This record gives sequence, C-alpha cells and structure tokens, in this order.
Amino acid sequence: MRKKDSLFKQFQPVTPREWKEKIINDLKGADFSKKLIWRTGEGFDVNPFYTLEDIENLPGPNNLPGQFPFIRGRKTEGNPWLIRQDIQVDDYPEANKKAVSLLTNGIDSLGFIINDPGTINIQNFRILLADIHIEAVEINFLSNGKAKEILWVITQILHERGLNDEYFRGAIETDPLGRLMINGTLCIPVEKGFDYLAELSRAALKLPGIKTINAKISDIANSGGDIVQELAFAISIGNEYIDTLLNHGLKASEAASLIKFTFAAGSNYFFEIAKLRSARLLWSVILKGYINDTDSIPPMEIHSVTTRWNKTIFDPYVNLLRTQTEAMSAVLGGADSITVEPYDISFRMPDDFSERLARNQQLILKEEAGFGNVADPSAGSYYIEKITEDLAESAWKLFLEIEEQGGFIECLRKRIIQEKITTSATRKKKEAATKKIVLLGTNQYPDPNETAGIIDETIAFRKRTAGDNEITPLAKERIAQEYELIRLSVERSGKEKPSVFLLPIGNPAMRRTRSQFSSVFFGCAGYRIIDNNGFDTTREGIDAAHASKADIVVVCSSDEEYIVHAPEVFKSLKNKTIVVIAGNPACSDELRASGIEYFIHIKSDIPETLRMINKKLGIQNIYL
Repeated sequence: MRKKDSLFKQFQPVTPREWKEKIINDLKGADFSKKLIWRTGEGFDVNPFYTLEDIENLPGPNNLPGQFPFIRGRKTEGNPWLIRQDIQVDDYPEANKKAVSLLTNGIDSLGFIINDPGTINIQNFRILLADIHIEAVEINFLSNGKAKEILWVITQILHERGLNDEYFRGAIETDPLGRLMINGTLCIPVEKGFDYLAELSRAALKLPGIKTINAKISDIANSGGDIVQELAFAISIGNEYIDTLLNHGLKASEAASLIKFTFAAGSNYFFEIAKLRSARLLWSVILKGYINDTDSIPPMEIHSVTTRWNKTIFDPYVNLLRTQTEAMSAVLGGADSITVEPYDISFRMPDDFSERLARNQQLILKEEAGFGNVADPSAGSYYIEKITEDLAESAWKLFLEIEEQGGFIECLRKRIIQEKITTSATRKKKEAATKKIVLLGTNQYPDPNETAGIIDETIAFRKRTAGDNEITPLAKERIAQEYELIRLSVERSGKEKPSVFLLPIGNPAMRRTRSQFSSVFFGCAGYRIIDNNGFDTTREGIDAAHASKADIVVVCSSDEEYIVHAPEVFKSLKNKTIVVIAGNPACSDELRASGIEYFIHIKSDIPETLRMINKKLGIQNIYL
C-alpha cells in the first residue's frame, strides 16, 4: 500500500479547471459548450469529462450494495440475476414440455402467459407445473383475468407437494394501470379493478415470495418515451398502487413487498445502467414517505426486458447486437431478472432457433463473460454516478409535475402522459429520419440487395383500433417503421427496382464522400445503386448516365463546382431521368432557377424524400 501511495505522489493532482483549460486550448478557439457539451433528449447536459469533485456529495459512492437507498442494488455477493423466458400457454401439456426443456437449458425464471383465463383450474396447473421443482425456480403468471384463482391453485399445489408457502418465488403479474394505458380501457371500471387488486394482494401476503403487481414500464419505452419519462411514470404508477393498497387496509411495508417493476433495456448503454440505479433511488424516496424505518423498506425489484422500439425487419441479425448490449446494461444496472427477447419477435412469432440464441446471450454473459461475479461494477464511475443523479433529479421534477396535476390516473385522463410520450417519440423518429439516431442496416449502411424475409404484418406494424376507450391508449411502435414501409413499397410494387446512377465529378475527396452519402441515402429504399469512380468531364458522365437508363442520376461534386456541372447534366437528362444534387450548396437558388428540384443532404428528412421519389416513379407508398 505504501508503494502505491508513493507512486501516485509522483504525479501532481489536476483540478477540473486545469482539465477544462487544457481542452479549451486544444479546441483552438472553438466554443467549448457547443462543441463538447451534449444536450440529451431527456433535457439535461452531459459534460465531456467528470472528476471526483462531481460525485463527492452523491449518495451512491458512499453506500454499499444492499444498503438503503439501494442505488447499488440489493445483491451483496456477486450479481446472480435470473434468466427469464416467457411461454405462451395455449396447450398445457405442450407448455409444460417446453418449460421443462428450458429449465435444463439454463433458464431459472419462467413466465407463463395464459391466453384463455377460462382454462385456469387446478387440473391444468398440475399439468403445467409437472416435473418442475417450484422451490428451485422463479415462476410468473400473466393472465387477463382470474388472478385470484391462480393464487388459490398455486397454494393448493404447494400443499399437495408438501411445500410450505414460503417456497414459492414469483409473481401473479397484474397491472391495471398499465393495461389501461396501453388498451385505453379495462374490462371493469378502474375503481373495481383496484378493489380486486387489493383482495388479491391481501390474500397473497401468506406467500412471502410472491408479487401481485408488475408495473410494466417497458410499454412506455416501446411507445417512444424517454428514460426520464420511464423513471417518473414508474414511481408515479408505483405510488398509485401503494396508495390504493393502503386505502384498502394493507400496511405500507406489505404493499411495497408486493410490487415489482418491468423496465425496458434500451440502446443508450451508460444511461440504461444509470436508469436502474436511479429507479431504485427514486423508489426508496417514495417508500420513505410511507415507512419511517429504513430497515423496513424493501428494495425495488426490477425485471428488465430488451426493448422492441429499436428493432428492425431488414438486416434483422443486427437485432442480436442490440439485445446483447441491452442485456449487458441491464446486468450492470443490477436488474434482478432479465428477458432477452428473440431477434425476430418484433415482426413474427419466434421459433426454437431464435429463442435459443436469445437464451444463450444471457448464458454467455453470466457463465463465460463473468458478468455475474461482481455486484455493481459501475460504482465509482464518475460518469455513471453523475448521470444516475441527473436522471433521478429530472425524473423527480416530472413526478412532482404529475402529482400536482392530480396523479397518474388523472394525467392519463387529461392526456398529459400520452402527449409527453408522443412528443418524445416524434422527436426520436425525426432524429432517425435525419440519421442523428443511427439504425444500422436501416438508415445507415443498408444492403440494397436485401429483401424482407418472412414477416407477420400484424406483429410488425401494429395499427391503432378505434374503440370506446376511457383514455387515449399509447401507440406501441418501432422507430424503423417508416423506413421499412418505404422498402416494402418498392419491393411489392410489381415494378423493376429503381436504379440510381451516381455521377461523381470534380474534387476527388468531395465527390467520393457525396457518392457514399447518396449510396446510403437511396439504399434505405432498397434502390439499385450504380456506383462509379468518377468522370473527367461532364459529357463523359452524361453519356454514361444515359447509357445506364437509370431512373435517378445523382450529381456528386463539391459545392463550388456544382454551378459548373449540374446545369449541363440537368439540361441533357431532364426528360429521361430524375436529376438529384448531393448537397446543399450556396448556389442552390441558381440551380433551382435552372429547373433542378431535388437536393439531398444531411438535414434532409430521408423517409419524406424517398416517399416523394417513390411517388414520382409511380410506386404507391404503403402507410400504416
């Protein structure tokens, strides 16, 4: 230890001010704030560097795992999260067969989704749970009805097997607020739904390992909500449930012990780690308002599931890369259980192969990469600790705003929740349309030769249905949908795939850069790209373009040279093809005056432009 101390004494400490002065000097006059400070979509700034001074007074670094307020998680020895997979239960013997197989292949948390509540009875559940050691695995049930019957059946089967009530670990996942938010209505009035929930929860107290409420916050992310909204709405929903159960006679500690949360794991890697840490902090603050003794406050139980918002139909194996980083952030954030969904679940029913890949993604992290060996490995990271605090502060402000408006249900009825999520989703889709958000294989580096595989459009493109709703439901969708519908429009048009001739001329560096940009731009629609190294004269390029019989010719040059080359190209080809300029040069007005209409550049709305080109080519665009 003394050697280490003496080693570090050789280095002079550097203050944050000195770091900033050095960076400003290296920027050579560029504005520090504009160049290096990132304004997040969640509404706060992220600095280019952080130091110990930024986290000295934060609660996270000063607590251990397992200690209130549980920023660092509930696990004190390693990070043994549960690997979960859900099973659709239509045929009870088949569901049991699949469950037993999953348990021998690394799964230790099962989710049974019972599609017909009318089939819930003890005979079917004996079949469903046959050869499954209830005491050794987490078991979760989700059904649109008969939750109390599920509880009774579980209790009976435990007693039949000679097991005490405490041996059961899992959940009966009711979530009336979540269902109201997504469906717009419940099968019974909300107040009666809360009465039913209270009866179920009171009866479930004899099973200490059971949860009766699963607040499905993942639906907010899958509707385009941002991380601050996920956090704020999570604790707002949780607060509604606590208040409801208290009003029905339960103690606050009892109510808190019955609630779990399901968060989506998205692609913003470090923010997703910080999100789960912030969630536990915020939930601890909420519970402290109900429970004075911090030793009696249970830590937040978190299930994470990979998001569907960013998944794509084209180049679908990229979804495996997305779910892998999402699972990593959920693990490092301290999720108690995780579902990695199959790469194709967003556009068709997964098969055994895709489910096996999803399973193995977590097994690799746990058994081969060693992610299960360390509790809260991100602790002490200046960056993660700071954004944990920033997310919590922003979410708390939004939570208070919701409370001032009457609480979560009232804000649903006033459309405040929906409007905030819609605003976030619109912003994200706009950023994807201009490639500020990159979707590999969709709006960046698409393969124009790829065609859509087997897809189920009812899964891939969910349409809103009109109905007699109590509130306006959220729209669960994917950010890639606009691009995918354009490609499908081209693919299913019955016409030959449009061709794009790239006409590079002039400055070698600029023409190559703009050729690559144009190739990606039109590749997003699946058009056939005719690339060229470059032409020495305008006439040579015009002749080659004419010979190609391309539907579109894109002139790729430098801003200064467009006024020289573009008018001649347009004059020669305007009656034979669509002429496009790659860029937004200063001479754009002059070029437009000569008759050129189409320009593509980094600020272009790609889907909007491609739909316009499709229409010009006689291709009917598909819309939702």
